[in-house]
Amino acid sequence: MKKITSKKAYDTALTDVYKLMQKGEKNISNKEANIIRSLAATIQEYEKIHQPFPMPKTISEIVELKMFEKKINRGNLAKILGIGAPKLSQILNNKREPDVRFLKALHEKLGVDGNFILETV
Repeated sequence: MKKITSKKAYDTALTDVYKLMQKGEKNISNKEANIIRSLAATIQEYEKIHQPFPMPKTISEIVELKMFEKKINRGNLAKILGIGAPKLSQILNNKREPDVRFLKALHEKLGVDGNFILETV
């Protein structure tokens, strides 16, 4: 499949994928499935360049990203981090400074890079 180089080509590729997917997984041929895979790959390449996902800049943003990635809510996150839900809420709403225990748990339990933590605190 050709590389997408314009917004118009990007929109066309999205439309093409949508139309094929509307048929349903069981109703597409192997050829159509390959077309979908190929279009998806070129769409992703275009999006990486023209619509990059913004990187988190704050502790709250990195925590929200990790929650999204792990598909967990604040209550479950508080349990994972070993802190109370009210404390987590206060930190995420910038009403309380994160303490060393919280930051250490972010690093150890969620895999947040230590350099990121040091640079944002």
